[in-house]
Amino acid sequence: MAASYECVPELTARLKELTRNCQKELVLVFMTPIQRLTTAFKEEHNRMEATQSLFESFECILATQLAEIEVFSDNPDSNRNGQLEACLQLVAECFRCLRNACIQCVENQSRASNGGLIEPSIRILHLLHGLRFSQSDALLVAIRCGLQFLGNLITGNEESKHILWKSAFPDLFMQYLSQSDKKAVTYCCMVLFTCLKTERTADLLSHMKGVELAEAVVKICKKEPELDWAFLIVTEHFLKCPDLMAELYIKLNNHERIVVLDLISAKLSEILGCPVGSDDLTAVMKMMQFLASLFLQKCTAVLKFTSATDEENEEALIVIRLLDILCETTSNYEKFSYLQNSPGLLETVVDLLDQTHLAGKQQENIFSVSQSLSFTDHTFHPAVGFKAHLIHLIGNLCYHNNENQDKVRELGGIPIILDNCSIDDNNPFVSQWAVFTIRILTEQNLKNQEVISQMSYQGVVDNAMLNNMGLQVEERAGKLYVKSHEKSS
Repeated sequence: MAASYECVPELTARLKELTRNCQKELVLVFMTPIQRLTTAFKEEHNRMEATQSLFESFECILATQLAEIEVFSDNPDSNRNGQLEACLQLVAECFRCLRNACIQCVENQSRASNGGLIEPSIRILHLLHGLRFSQSDALLVAIRCGLQFLGNLITGNEESKHILWKSAFPDLFMQYLSQSDKKAVTYCCMVLFTCLKTERTADLLSHMKGVELAEAVVKICKKEPELDWAFLIVTEHFLKCPDLMAELYIKLNNHERIVVLDLISAKLSEILGCPVGSDDLTAVMKMMQFLASLFLQKCTAVLKFTSATDEENEEALIVIRLLDILCETTSNYEKFSYLQNSPGLLETVVDLLDQTHLAGKQQENIFSVSQSLSFTDHTFHPAVGFKAHLIHLIGNLCYHNNENQDKVRELGGIPIILDNCSIDDNNPFVSQWAVFTIRILTEQNLKNQEVISQMSYQGVVDNAMLNNMGLQVEERAGKLYVKSHEKSS
């Protein structure tokens, strides 16, 4: 049964009396009043009865136990008669009580901060991490409750966050992000997520261990995909600091890079569907420019998929993720039209389409046209649809952009796109994307229309194909023109 409303002041007085008169060796005498307070603080009205005096008593208790733990830490043989176990139990109960006292209570959060509880709590957690000779349940409980207390202490309280960040960054986070106990890792991620904001995320970039800390979070995302706090740290904080992401990306292995790109892709869906503040949009723009540069550097890795033995090549998988992201972002012309001017991007995409198309003709592979009209061994190949996405991206980059339309023609891209207008099991919807792109390339562009007209006149492209694309060639005054028309039903 929960403690009564009236008992909080009495328990506070009792605890204060014990801290004045009790010998440090008799730690268990504190347990009963603290346990009763822990229960009482589950109720909001009881939390409102806490006073500054109570938190000062907890500071005294924790400071005393900190000194004891330091002795055990320096000399493991000093742990006789279960003294460490009793100490850990008391520390755990103090943290548990303080955790409950700070639940959605700004007043108690401030009292705890003003009462000097942050510093000894962090120092205790540092020492507990080092007690590797003790594998007791009491140690794990003390760690978990301590991290939960810090999380509740700073939730919605900027002053407490500031104090905690100065004391805990980066060492405490580094210790517990690599903890073997999954619950401790979860609570540590929760504390880190709650602490972070734009200025503190920037601290990760300026501190020598900051990028290492960010790397630890990504490793958790890879290792523990169900741990939401780690994913939120990346998507809600790291992605808003493109310079940090660029530094971080360099340090990651390819598998971890794929995890990050998947998180970016998931976040993009949210960004594209909702209004975004100017600061956030600026960060996203910078991030997309960085990803476009990565695509330029690594895009030819996808040609490794011409070999059946390379279906799990992680560099090639990264190229596919990057292409997916670029297709998605450039589809939103209003927010991402600047990518049309990304240096070398259009040229690279047209060239890569040419290379993959040629590779598919030279030998049978995932880039070859398949018209089996049935499921094949390639159905689940990671590069299925790759050429279709390249054509899609070309269309996006040329939308309402006459200069890019001309570039595609000058690079010889139009015949390649027209050559991908047939059904291809290895590239679902490729013909539809080819239609989309050809329409964009010919929109208010007479030279591109003339190229297609000449191809039709010379028999390179038949009129049936153009008809399926909603286009037709017409001769007027000795010249050929391409114009749109409604396809016959």
